[in-house]
Amino acid sequence: MPANEDRIKKVSIIISKGSLEGVYPGLIMANGARMEGIDANVFFTFFGLDAIVKKRMKKLKVATVGNPAMHIPSLIGILPGMSALATIMMKREMEKLDIPPVDEFIEMIHDAGAKLYACKATVDMFHLKREDFCDEVDDIITVGQFYEVSAGAQIIFT
Repeated sequence: MPANEDRIKKVSIIISKGSLEGVYPGLIMANGARMEGIDANVFFTFFGLDAIVKKRMKKLKVATVGNPAMHIPSLIGILPGMSALATIMMKREMEKLDIPPVDEFIEMIHDAGAKLYACKATVDMFHLKREDFCDEVDDIITVGQFYEVSAGAQIIFT
């Protein structure tokens, strides 16, 4: 165990992908940080915003095309229903491990004290408004503001 002064005290996690396998790593890291007493900020940008947009957060899917970790040829991945099947299978496995669905996980992480932010540039680019986001989003901030809240933090890009 590292000496107390070497211990990570704060993390800022950037989530930029809107697929299940793009969102969960950041949520798991934020949850783990809070469980260890580490301050956590989560910054959602580009398609990662789908995890906090009310209409989309329950509809995230596994990307089966162009995803070498799927270990299937892209030609198979483009077949109708492959993404849905992979999503069902992944959700079943996560349920076995007691990993909550995205919307519940977002609520749990926020209730544990993590701060959740949407990227202002992306919000503007996608023509979104504050009311499009779930209640757990603390603010819509610029990249400069993200760096300010991240002062002293380890920045993790998932």
